[in-house]
Amino acid sequence: MYPSVLGVQVCRNTAVYAFRSIRTDLLLSRFLYLFGQECKAAVFTWSSSRVPRRHVTGHPSVEYLSDETPMAAYANVHIALEQMRVRALAAATGSPLPPGEDDEGPGSGDVPRVLVLGPENSGKTTVCKILTNYTVRGGQGFTPMLVNVDPSEGGWAVPGAISAASISAPMQTSTPASPLGSVATSAPSHIPSNALLPLSYWYGHAEMRRNPLLMDRLIRNLGENIRDRWENDVTGRASGLIVDTPASFATSSGTGSDHRLTMIKACVDAFQINVILIVGHEKLNVEMQRMYGNRMAVVKIPKSGGVVELDAAYRERVRKYQLHNYFYGYLIEPPSGLSTKAYVQGGEQTPDLTMHLSPSSMSVNFGDITIYRIGEETMAPTSALPIGAARVVSEMQPLFVDPAQPGSGLYNAVLAVLAPPNPDESERYDEEILDLPVVGYVVITALDMPNRRMTVLSPTQSSLVGRTAIVGSFEWSE
Repeated sequence: MYPSVLGVQVCRNTAVYAFRSIRTDLLLSRFLYLFGQECKAAVFTWSSSRVPRRHVTGHPSVEYLSDETPMAAYANVHIALEQMRVRALAAATGSPLPPGEDDEGPGSGDVPRVLVLGPENSGKTTVCKILTNYTVRGGQGFTPMLVNVDPSEGGWAVPGAISAASISAPMQTSTPASPLGSVATSAPSHIPSNALLPLSYWYGHAEMRRNPLLMDRLIRNLGENIRDRWENDVTGRASGLIVDTPASFATSSGTGSDHRLTMIKACVDAFQINVILIVGHEKLNVEMQRMYGNRMAVVKIPKSGGVVELDAAYRERVRKYQLHNYFYGYLIEPPSGLSTKAYVQGGEQTPDLTMHLSPSSMSVNFGDITIYRIGEETMAPTSALPIGAARVVSEMQPLFVDPAQPGSGLYNAVLAVLAPPNPDESERYDEEILDLPVVGYVVITALDMPNRRMTVLSPTQSSLVGRTAIVGSFEWSE
């Protein structure tokens, strides 16, 4: 089912890092590190370490050596953000600053809240992951909040979701299907990067232009919930956050350009951004300097020359890998002829700690679960309506989906199961389900129309009776 596996072993312990556009891990010489599921990766070192060809097991599609790297610039950004965290924590706790730290100047107690922007295939997620992993490896006890608002990637969940998680351990990089680790509810929690409890909202589509109003609302919901989580967490609040964004935020042409600046403003407002990083895009840098340069730091950083151009077919395969891994997990089998068992997956998982999961397939009545679709599946723009005509169905209106009706579009559909409404709120409202976070994802694998039942694949055996779910445009079949 999956392409070949590659193993890499460094010669001696040193600060060697492997990264993709989504990952960085410290490599140690006693282990062989496995990469699979078409992972696009590179190995970087600050010193003279090397990886001889005899220490590479398997056959990479492309391999080369490069002397050009943006890692020094990324390290400088990390140092500046770390200084902000130290000053913010000292200001919040009333403790003295470490020797050499300066508490003078405006905004010296600000928490770093970083928005990363850039075009497609610029390495935005890599930058976010490097900065996050550097922070948790620093030994200061910081747990930065990593926010992913790119629904095409899915973050810790499945494609179509936007989410945020407090990171306390380095994130793995063995497969593009789990770029940021996995949630604790669907993966072995003995692996630190899997013991995550992300806050997730369901957008349901890969492209922002499908429903920009819904995306705007979900981003603001995510920001509000992050602030609520930080109320009693001084260290977490001082750790700040890093926001990874979709390429459409940087695209100035196409059908989604009208909403691009609105989405950026939504992120700036919702997450109270005070630092904007622009990855390798001069025009966007000038634009952001003009709009936000007098309010916050706008910094252009170089794009890595090792960034791989990812085509639409590759991205579609990765989404299928993500959905499969969410339900079944994935253990990277070592290449044939391997002479040692000292290999790890994702920089931390040894062979005896497998990622094999056992989802539950259950049969439920059509009436046991209430399913909605947000807005119509295809909706003409308001400008295309007749003069004086009003839209009957809004982009944010939940529409009930009856599984018994032909053309419901539920076969093989991915559903987001929502949390129950807040019992403290006495008043209910029509669009309430838009503000509810997701507790898990399921797939409808069969529809039995005569008996009004459907078969659902779920990562757990929890009952779905009485639950509310939202369906988007994603489908998956084994």
